[in-house]
Amino acid sequence: MKNIMLALGALSLSVSASALSAQEAGSVSLPDMADGALSGDTIAWDFVEGLTTEVGPRQAGTEAEKRGRDWAVKWLRNKGFKNVADEPFEMETWVPGKLASAEIVSPFPQPFVVAPLGGSVSTGVDGITAEVIEFETFSALMAAPAGSLNGKIAYISHSMTPTQDGSQYGFAGPARWVGTSIAASKGAVATVIKSVGTDYHRNPHTGGTRVVDGMIPAGALSLPDAANLERMFDRANGRPITMKLVLTPRDLGTTISGNVVGEIVGRDPSLPPVLLACHLDSWWNAPGAFDDGAGCGIVAAAALHVSHTGQPLRTIRVLMAGAEEVGLHGSVAYSKAHIDEKIGVGLESDFGADRIWQIQTNVGKTNPDLAKKLAAAVSRFGVAPSNAVATGGADINISRDQKGAIIDLAQDGTRYFDLHHTPDDTLDKIDPAQLRQNVAVWTQVAGILANYPGDIQGAAE
Repeated sequence: MKNIMLALGALSLSVSASALSAQEAGSVSLPDMADGALSGDTIAWDFVEGLTTEVGPRQAGTEAEKRGRDWAVKWLRNKGFKNVADEPFEMETWVPGKLASAEIVSPFPQPFVVAPLGGSVSTGVDGITAEVIEFETFSALMAAPAGSLNGKIAYISHSMTPTQDGSQYGFAGPARWVGTSIAASKGAVATVIKSVGTDYHRNPHTGGTRVVDGMIPAGALSLPDAANLERMFDRANGRPITMKLVLTPRDLGTTISGNVVGEIVGRDPSLPPVLLACHLDSWWNAPGAFDDGAGCGIVAAAALHVSHTGQPLRTIRVLMAGAEEVGLHGSVAYSKAHIDEKIGVGLESDFGADRIWQIQTNVGKTNPDLAKKLAAAVSRFGVAPSNAVATGGADINISRDQKGAIIDLAQDGTRYFDLHHTPDDTLDKIDPAQLRQNVAVWTQVAGILANYPGDIQGAAE
């Protein structure tokens, strides 16, 4: 891997990115700029440090998320992005409330740590006390007879393990995504799940659950508490385990969220833009450094680094989507508002800040030369090619809706689900060296795409 420290002192980051010419940038080549980002980038770190310090948690639809959008708009303008805007949309807004507790009443009385799941209804301040029925897997819950949970609290477990590609999320996720609605359909009065995560800190992982008619209170236990509950079932010898659950979330009704956008304007406005996406909101329980402040820092830094090589051929548009965590509302709203505006290619960074290890595209058959060029260009950063077809991150619905080109730059997710949706999602968890590797790879890929003169999608299959 080539590590070249560029003398970039003359390149003030506040210079208008769209006006900076190749001559003003000292004719720095894109490969050198990407390599320089590997050793010298501070833009991404400065973004996530500033966002998490000055704004903090950014629950969708709340005043805190609005402050986050205002902060991002100001940051983009100060860095020279053009056409910066906060594009508002309406959404139904849920907030967690102030009370969240779980307590085993018998036969082994003790408190547990719990967090409400997004979309949960309230137990009321007096809580719900009921027998807990254990399900070792989501499949076991699905097999439970109708009415078998009448008056009971369902507990749903799983056995998620860390993986580089995050694939275990698809295995364990249904316990949270739809477990509550399934338990409600079988008569449960509440649900608690083993947090969908891989850490063993006493931090519950929140996240959204499917909201249906007849919704019941739903919470996630920290993994150590879930393990303790399972040990209780093993030694209860048939005695019922009774829990008191208190959760007080509430609905605020219709409020405003928004998508923040900004552009590095290209030389040829007839060419569809390169869309670099992330999401700006977080859950209430953490400042969202990994998920997804870092992603927004990465894509914005990459766009700026490309601009330092000269004005690109295509416009690079940065999309910092709102309200991703609670249902992809920003992604849906952006696609609806811009569906008639062709996007050349979409990419998203939303899997933490650890190193990129693989590149995937959906143009391997339609534009194999470009796919090979991209893979070759990032190999020096330790990024491997893949035959897997890219499907894109959550916030590039517009690319999927348009059946357009998509690139996935796969980050190492081995520790991502230790932090995901927990109070531990804080700035200190970001490794600056790995963050810089992300910026270097994104700079290389975005630069190639932004200066590609042909149809990125390639010929129709």
